[in-house]
Amino acid sequence: MKLNTFSLLLMVLGSSAFAQTQKFTMAEAVNGLRSNLAVKNIAQFSWSNDGKSYIQAVKGGYVMTDLKTNKQDTLVSLSQLNKNFADKNLKGLPPIKFTGISNAYFSANNQMYWIEKSGSEWKVKRSSEVGENAENIKVLADNQTVVYTVKNNLLINKNGKKIAITNDSDENILNGASNVHRNEFGIDTGIFPSPNAEHIAFYRMDQTMVADYPVIDWSVTPAVNHNVKYPMAGQTSHQVTLGVYNIKNASTTFLNIEGEKDQYLTAVTWSPDSKYIFVGVLNRGQNHMKMNQYDAATGNLVKTLFEETDSKYVEPQHPLTFFPNSNTDFIWQSQRTGYNHLFHYSLEKGLVAQITKGDWLVTDILGFNEKKKEIYFTSTKETPLEKHLYKINWANFKMQRLDNAEGVHMGILSSDGNYLYDMYTNATTPRAVNIINTNTLKTATILTAENTLKNYQRPEVKNVNLIADDGTPLYGKIILPTNFDPNKKYPVIVYLYNGPHLQLITNTFPASGNLWYEYMAQNGYIIFTMDGRGSANRGMKFEQAVFRNLGTTEMNDQMKGVEYLKSLPYVDSERMGIHGWSFGGFMTTSFMLRHPEVFKVGVAGGPVIDWKMYEIMYGERYMDTPEENPQGYATANLLDKVQNLKGKLLMIHGAQDDVVVWQHSVKFIKSAVDNGVQLDYFVYPGHPHNVIGKDRVHLMQKVTDYFDQYLKK
Repeated sequence: MKLNTFSLLLMVLGSSAFAQTQKFTMAEAVNGLRSNLAVKNIAQFSWSNDGKSYIQAVKGGYVMTDLKTNKQDTLVSLSQLNKNFADKNLKGLPPIKFTGISNAYFSANNQMYWIEKSGSEWKVKRSSEVGENAENIKVLADNQTVVYTVKNNLLINKNGKKIAITNDSDENILNGASNVHRNEFGIDTGIFPSPNAEHIAFYRMDQTMVADYPVIDWSVTPAVNHNVKYPMAGQTSHQVTLGVYNIKNASTTFLNIEGEKDQYLTAVTWSPDSKYIFVGVLNRGQNHMKMNQYDAATGNLVKTLFEETDSKYVEPQHPLTFFPNSNTDFIWQSQRTGYNHLFHYSLEKGLVAQITKGDWLVTDILGFNEKKKEIYFTSTKETPLEKHLYKINWANFKMQRLDNAEGVHMGILSSDGNYLYDMYTNATTPRAVNIINTNTLKTATILTAENTLKNYQRPEVKNVNLIADDGTPLYGKIILPTNFDPNKKYPVIVYLYNGPHLQLITNTFPASGNLWYEYMAQNGYIIFTMDGRGSANRGMKFEQAVFRNLGTTEMNDQMKGVEYLKSLPYVDSERMGIHGWSFGGFMTTSFMLRHPEVFKVGVAGGPVIDWKMYEIMYGERYMDTPEENPQGYATANLLDKVQNLKGKLLMIHGAQDDVVVWQHSVKFIKSAVDNGVQLDYFVYPGHPHNVIGKDRVHLMQKVTDYFDQYLKK
């Protein structure tokens, strides 16, 4: 989901502990945890094929560590590789994929290289040219075939022979591209190689029928227009099909998928025997999905395995996960019970069992231990604020938690399921990594990262639990100024997002969630942030509470936070500010216009102003079409509410924004002019939806200065 990208960037790592007197610079507050304050990590971790060792990248090479002896050996070094690159020396070590202790591959110099260990040396076994414009590169299971895209077409290189799989001359017909359906529905690739490396399934997205939308490059004179295809809610959408390329006979067959031309094709999965392709076919209304099985050779429908419907929306997010050594049994992740859970299906028997149950959700499947019939996964079972590691027996449903530390855990399972890499963070732990023996649950710590913020002046962070008007618990945090005096009154900034697919409040390092919050606390502000209904990891009822009325329920919940803040004797309710980006920019602007009495100052970045101008897949999921839901769109539309503005509002937009297009805030300015309303405005040329890098420091200084100007006495 794209709306949350900037907010995700804001959620950099940091700490909540009390510490020394050093203050953050703005550059450190914005980019420090990706630069001089970065927390130590294990780079490019992977398991060896036999599961008895693990591999990690270190400076100048890769090392392998034996689990039993802890003996560490250099697997490959940059100097070893460069003996084979006399004419094109590698200046840095590329990411290397190891297919065995003595075999690996990587890309460099517009080539794909396969290397093999001979004695103590690594030598180039073969290479394949992909070219400087290659994108979406995938190496097939045979470890010799490469498939990739160049512009809008799909190509294959096998044993040095390059073949064009598609030859569409119209650049608006995209083959194998990763941005199908604008990356909704968990889609992150458009290329699906078969397990036996003999076929390649791929998305073909025809967007010739979608209206052009101008994105202007202002860096050249005269400025140049680059049209993009941007399907807006209620308008004509693109049409997607699925092709299957047979490598042996160089022929392509398209799956015979019936239904609306503008429906969505999701959860694309090959059967392990490479005979069938499974596709979640979702109608444009996003309330009815069919899981269909197709014959890969003919493209014909075999059968519909099951269907899912919902009065609001169905949102498939994951492909099928087949059980080990089975061509018939698989796991389907579904939210049909209100929370994302695991369901055991059989091609022959249909639904076999619901494997996981409860008022919590599975967030990721990590793998299997076939011998013990165990599935490994991460879940919010303990609390929505954390993720933990679990295993469950798929026969008797016995479930066990594997980690023992509070916080947010992520795991990587060895191929045999006997060992689990556990990386976690919590409010007081910058990062820790353990290896868990999944049989004995004994753990070995391989990293305890130092607190890079220990010399800085740190604010106190308090967890806040509130109750929505329907009784739903809401989780938030308040960050008090450093050198806090309860007898003083302080200005407050509410930072919010409160949109789907994002969660701000988690038990991670820093407890604050963001070093800019701490920078503001060092400069005399209280910061408050909270996840209201509509945000992620709380189940479907919580998320769907905003359906067809984006902005209303969310503001009701955020008002509970405002009421809490006003109840505190040290909060100056006359000096309250609000800030958010993307969906948070929409929320900020909505507050300034629909509740103009609450906040004195607002800073809205990349805001949606009129949902009719947002893209189809996301917009229609949460709002239906403008024709189906005119009242919902009218209530959320901010163009006819600008006359309500009482406080000071700064609006910011990236000039090349192709997610929330620039026209949103431009039309808002026009409405302000038409209504004689004054506001402040700033544009970041050269930036799309996210303002990153050094310019992001400029952005946050701009935001800070605005609050300083109008909130500080």
